[in-house]
Amino acid sequence: MGATFAVVIGVESLSGVSRAQADGDAADGEQFKIRRGFEIAPVPLNLEGKILDLVGLGSYLVNGVGHCNVCHSAGPATEYAKGGNPYFKGNQPTVINPATYLGGGRVFPVQAPGAPVIISRNLTPDRTGRPEGGRTFAEFRWILTTGADLDHVHPNCTDPTITSSSTCFPANLPFDGDLLQIMPWPEDRHMTEHEMRAIYEYLSAVPCIAGPATGILHNDCS
Repeated sequence: MGATFAVVIGVESLSGVSRAQADGDAADGEQFKIRRGFEIAPVPLNLEGKILDLVGLGSYLVNGVGHCNVCHSAGPATEYAKGGNPYFKGNQPTVINPATYLGGGRVFPVQAPGAPVIISRNLTPDRTGRPEGGRTFAEFRWILTTGADLDHVHPNCTDPTITSSSTCFPANLPFDGDLLQIMPWPEDRHMTEHEMRAIYEYLSAVPCIAGPATGILHNDCS
């Protein structure tokens, strides 16, 4: 009986050590991601009033894991700065073009004949300092978790006779116009709220890129 009790105590002690070590590793892992996030941020950041740990973690998720700029820049032709396209010959270093970074404008291939053209949105902050043109965190989280298109750019056409449109999804197509198409929100929604908050904080810190005078890409920087 005594030996059994000793074994149980020993196992519980080892279990406690394992849990403590795992918690420590998790904390160290996040600190590494925070540091790495600041190292790989491709643009100057406005850190005034920001929670630095969230900014660093957000940069790691946006630039090191999510590759958000691939879709939310203006497209492959301008994604990298001159002399900084790593896909070109000569072992060029990777240099992101700050003039298009997360500013949206990438035109995607049409999903099906008759479907509207999808253009990536501007994720940079507007004059309010909030990202994606002034979205609150509650709105940002709702977008990531549900895929809701709060801008209603390409709703489903109300006229069933419309078979081809540049602004709405014809009734003969299966796409839900109330949802963001192409954006990987079905995967993004599995992130924790802490991670979503970190991405939001990072996007709040990147420079604003103004879009055209009208249209969904427009951001008022000042």
